[in-house]
Amino acid sequence: MTSWALITGASSGIGYELAKLLASNQFNLVLVARNEIKLKAFAAELQAKHGIVARALSKDLASASAPAEIFDLTRDIPISILVNNAGFGWQGPFSAEDLKGSLDMLEVNVAALVQLTHLFVQPMLARRAGRVLNVASTAAFQPGPFTAMYYASKAFVFSFSVALGEELAGTGVTVTTLCPGLTRTEFQERAGMARSSRWLRMMSAEAVARSGYRGLMSGQRIVIPGALNKLTSSLSRCLPAAFTAKIVRRINGG
Repeated sequence: MTSWALITGASSGIGYELAKLLASNQFNLVLVARNEIKLKAFAAELQAKHGIVARALSKDLASASAPAEIFDLTRDIPISILVNNAGFGWQGPFSAEDLKGSLDMLEVNVAALVQLTHLFVQPMLARRAGRVLNVASTAAFQPGPFTAMYYASKAFVFSFSVALGEELAGTGVTVTTLCPGLTRTEFQERAGMARSSRWLRMMSAEAVARSGYRGLMSGQRIVIPGALNKLTSSLSRCLPAAFTAKIVRRINGG
């Protein structure tokens, strides 16, 4: 059977690098993102370079109907790998945020991920084979003043994904939770975090994707790329939340 992977947020950053890795390992791809022109060009590039099939699906996951539409459009494809990578955030006081933007963030970072996982895990379970990679963040391990919604959304992704991985133990379906730290992508600029993160060490999206891919294919439950991220994440989970919140506040310039 031909192996297919579906990747959200595939047009840039970690999702883009994961798509290249999967294509180089002869997975056919369904690429999901909002930018249709960029997505179709990327799909054509991967097909020409690796001899695989790549479909481009332009969908905005801020729309509550998008996950079901994606599933319906791929019913004819046996998706063996689901990569929930799409997500966004921004920096600033919660009280000053646009409420619709905050709710859109929850729709993309949380609701769409849950819906897509629920939809695609069921046929995986029926086949007793499949892999899910949910992209959380080291932000999941402490509160994030002035990025409160983003940190909270990633805490949900982490808890949900690790719990689901345990639920599915022995079924043939694995769930891997990827928790990158600061990564050199367009995310920082879009989120307005470039200033507060400019002095912090960042990993490349390619390096993060390689770690995530290895963990996914080996069925690893939690992947934290980079020794420094592993260390800081361990400390964050050991220290009181009120204390780590103060550290994050200082980093975010509050």
